[in-house]
Amino acid sequence: MADPSKSFFPVESSSSHLHKPSRNPKTLTPESKFWRSFKSSTVASGLHLPVTFLEFSPVPPFDLAAAVSASVHLFSGDSPDLSPKPFSPLSSFSDVAYSPSFRCDGSLLAAGGESGIVQVFRLDKSAAALRRLRSHSRPVHVVRYPRIADKLHLFSGGDDTLLNYWDVPSETVVVSFPAAHRDYIRAGSASPISPDVIATGSYDHSVKLWDVRVDKNPTLAFNHGAPVESTLFLPSGGLIATAGGNCVKIWDLIGGGRLIHSIESHNKTVTALSLGKVGGGDSRLLSVSIDGYMKVFDFAAFKITHSMRYPSQLLSVGFSPSGLIRVVGTSNGVIYMGKKKKKVEEEDLGGKSSSEIKWSAPEPGKKVLRPTNYRYFHRGQNEKPGESDFLVKRPRKVKLAEHDKLLKKFMHKDALIAALNKKNPNSIVAVMEELVARRKLIRCVENLDKDELEVLLGFLHRFATMPRYARFLMGLARKVLEMRAEDIQSTNELRDHVRNLKRMIAEEIQIQHSLREIQGMISPLLVIAGR
Repeated sequence: MADPSKSFFPVESSSSHLHKPSRNPKTLTPESKFWRSFKSSTVASGLHLPVTFLEFSPVPPFDLAAAVSASVHLFSGDSPDLSPKPFSPLSSFSDVAYSPSFRCDGSLLAAGGESGIVQVFRLDKSAAALRRLRSHSRPVHVVRYPRIADKLHLFSGGDDTLLNYWDVPSETVVVSFPAAHRDYIRAGSASPISPDVIATGSYDHSVKLWDVRVDKNPTLAFNHGAPVESTLFLPSGGLIATAGGNCVKIWDLIGGGRLIHSIESHNKTVTALSLGKVGGGDSRLLSVSIDGYMKVFDFAAFKITHSMRYPSQLLSVGFSPSGLIRVVGTSNGVIYMGKKKKKVEEEDLGGKSSSEIKWSAPEPGKKVLRPTNYRYFHRGQNEKPGESDFLVKRPRKVKLAEHDKLLKKFMHKDALIAALNKKNPNSIVAVMEELVARRKLIRCVENLDKDELEVLLGFLHRFATMPRYARFLMGLARKVLEMRAEDIQSTNELRDHVRNLKRMIAEEIQIQHSLREIQGMISPLLVIAGR
């Protein structure tokens, strides 16, 4: 039979579980490990003004465009740290630039402006503005190229509530939707399955779906419930995510704009949405807010899978189509980048798995380790285990406090005194509860001398009325006063501790009576308010 003293664990108060949240890094899910594997850094952009929009090019090398003040900055996807491109920034704006959007082939970029002009740029050494589309009378916050092969058209929406569908080469409006909303159009997303469909969101709380082939009425409309800051089609094209207030909502477009799920994990306004892929596979919805948090949402399982905090208000977010770079734009001009290292393929394997590799004789001249060599018995200790390896871990050595060591030796009174001297209420109550389980607490109290009894009474005076311990310590205090009444009457110090204890209990009782009176006054008001 095993000796129970050989396997001993530190005692812990039952009440401490309510106040110490447990978080074991070993229990991280594979998805959490994926998002934690991004190496964080900042893009050396030299920006100082808010980064209002981030957009990755849809084609390699997946360059990044950032709208900052009166220019659009371009960063090279080829560089390891997203260094600025030679012809960056695009600064032919006379005012603030908004919503850069790459064409499907990545060779052109369009952006809106505060003056209402939409400019189209060629992304080469000249970086010239090829077209200036003039129709809006107010700032244009939404410029979107179709996401599939359409190189001739784009959408624009502005604060004048006007939505236009442009023929870019001729600089003419093909279809116009005047008064598309009753307030500013501040969000838009092109459909991933049709070049003729776009969804727009407005500060009038509404989200509308438009098809330029049908007529000038929206094909679908629904209410988000707050000013809409961002809209984003999910990959299937049948679902759309909208952000407004502190809420992100998922809608079923095929089902007529039916609300599927509402995500209320942010504390402040959600400013931007983006799509990212976990390991190049399943898609996730990224949301950022001015509360400084970025949230990752699995819209297949309807749950938050990861959360990250930044030291600034977040205004924009982007995720590279390569799945290797995540960027977040802030209100103070900093672009935070998370970069994932590419997995280095072992070219020496020739495409074969490790189980197919045959052993070969050591190279000539290389010393072979034999059992007579000390290093022979330590070989392979620095190798990291593979996914298919069964890892046998040594049990961790448990560090015991002094009172735990004494409990392990069944020195009950000494363990109680050691805990009292440490003055940690959690440890003291934990030791007392352990002694109750061993039916030794009363015996220990009986054997305390006067000095030790004074320490115990001082502890009861300080913590007996604390709600966390009150149920246990009040019963113990009553038992101590009954058992050690003669000793308490013998010295002034012990009598003082008892008087202080009685005064604390009387004050606590008075507080409880006052709280009950207040509850009696509030309860009828709550009942009336509920009607």
